Amino acid sequence: MQYRRFGKTNLRLSVFSLGTMRYLADVATAQQTIAKALELGINHIETARGYGKSEEYLGAAIANGLSLQRSQVHITSKIPPTADADSMRRCIDESLTRLNIDYLDCLGIHGLNTWEHLEMVQAKDGCMQAVTEAIADGRVRHVGFSTHGSLELIQAAINTDLFAFVNLHYYYFWQRNAPAIQLAIEKDMGVFIISPADKGGKLYTPPQTLKDLCQPFSPLELNYRFLLSDKRITTLSVGAANPEELIEPLQVADNDGELTSTEILTLQQLENHQQQVLGTEKCSQCYACLPCPENINIPEVLRLRNLAVAYEMKDYGQYRYGMFENAGHWFPGMKANRCTECGDCLPRCPEKLDIPNLLADTHEQLKGKSGRRLWG
Repeated sequence: MQYRRFGKTNLRLSVFSLGTMRYLADVATAQQTIAKALELGINHIETARGYGKSEEYLGAAIANGLSLQRSQVHITSKIPPTADADSMRRCIDESLTRLNIDYLDCLGIHGLNTWEHLEMVQAKDGCMQAVTEAIADGRVRHVGFSTHGSLELIQAAINTDLFAFVNLHYYYFWQRNAPAIQLAIEKDMGVFIISPADKGGKLYTPPQTLKDLCQPFSPLELNYRFLLSDKRITTLSVGAANPEELIEPLQVADNDGELTSTEILTLQQLENHQQQVLGTEKCSQCYACLPCPENINIPEVLRLRNLAVAYEMKDYGQYRYGMFENAGHWFPGMKANRCTECGDCLPRCPEKLDIPNLLADTHEQLKGKSGRRLWG
């Protein structure tokens, strides 16, 4: 296992962190999974107030004698932004009680996804007052934020200089947040990548076309290597639901050097294949088409189409597309069949794509059972 400095926190975190949103089965499974992660060299466990019983299970594991040297294992929990300081004080104390610990190494403001959330953390006498107090009395060591928000919002949050780290989405198949990562590094912030395997493409169960194109690597391995080769990134979340799910990801935990020539060639092969298959229907993700009068997240809809058509990632596309209109500010936007063919987006598209037709095609390909987040 390799370790990297987590920005201005000066913590040295393992390049893989145990994310605990998925170990919701029972205390025994949680304890076994945590113990295996520590055995394999993971020294950072990330939980959240909103992850079901995750905090309680981790706290129970600690209380039940889990071999955990507190100074050597770093714990992050996350709490949503609150409109007032008292609510945040209560939430911090409740999390510490559930976790059976005296302090959090890192507290993340969870889901800083909207401009209203940003206003809440910047408000005088708001939630950050309680966080500042907790830092002063030692209950919290460092504060950062997690986000599913727009690039512009993330950059604005980073520029407040309130935070020591950021948890965000960034993968080979979705690189929109690259400028935010660069800005975070300029601010000496730690960078934590959220869910690189699942939301990065459901890479535990890739389609055959994608597996063939990634040879001699697996799609999961190639995505991890793409991320680990970027020294700006401190750590990647691995959301194991049981000890066995840690094995495959951590096979690359010592391989964090520059991309090899074979890896670069394989990534280029993926790009060439996408261009060949999509041709003049490829969306380049420039975001010039926004805003949409019907609040359709056109670039994300067409990104899912790119992946479904080029790599047969239809299962992933349906999974993510089903979140539209069902996940609130965690995955905003209306489904593509809301398009009225008003034409506002057409003159703004540099590729001159027939966006209304592509939206309709995406809806037909990816419509299915509506989804929701694992936790409410």
